[in-house]
Amino acid sequence: MIKSNNYFHFLYGIFFLLLVGCGSEDQHDLNQWVQEQRNAVRPRVQALSEPLVFKPQPYISANGVEPFSKIKLTKVLSKESAQNSSNIALLHAEQNRLKEDLESYPLDSIVMVGSLKKEGQDTALLRVNQLIYPVRPGNYLGQNYGRITEISEQSIKLREVVQDSNGDWAERITKLDLQEGNK
Repeated sequence: MIKSNNYFHFLYGIFFLLLVGCGSEDQHDLNQWVQEQRNAVRPRVQALSEPLVFKPQPYISANGVEPFSKIKLTKVLSKESAQNSSNIALLHAEQNRLKEDLESYPLDSIVMVGSLKKEGQDTALLRVNQLIYPVRPGNYLGQNYGRITEISEQSIKLREVVQDSNGDWAERITKLDLQEGNK
């Protein structure tokens, strides 16, 4: 046991001498090159432009229309009521009819899986919750009052009634494409 401890001390000593032997003579050239590179490289800093001076402008309201005037409010409300009456007519026509089964599903959960001609009329096959439904032009599907206007071999075109960013009801054409290879 004593011999093995001496052996390890001997190996540690040789290892230490090897590390010291790899010392500073070879690194003198390296240190010189690093110092030359540091001296040769100069940082490039772009000069900052002076900040712009803010010049406040006075508010001149004598020539303009007062934003809270009753006249302006009356004009806006009369314009909105004219638009809303025509837009609401779209919505009322859709709300006064019986809902079909496929109108309770969002359009993105309905998948077109095929099409065929049945009794001379184009028919599309739709899959919803693992069930297949045949539909024809005139049927409704989706939650935006989507009425089928056209069926082709590759897609179904729908006319939907949706609210736009202003809150007005408008018609929108949507397309549901055939999904091949989906399970």
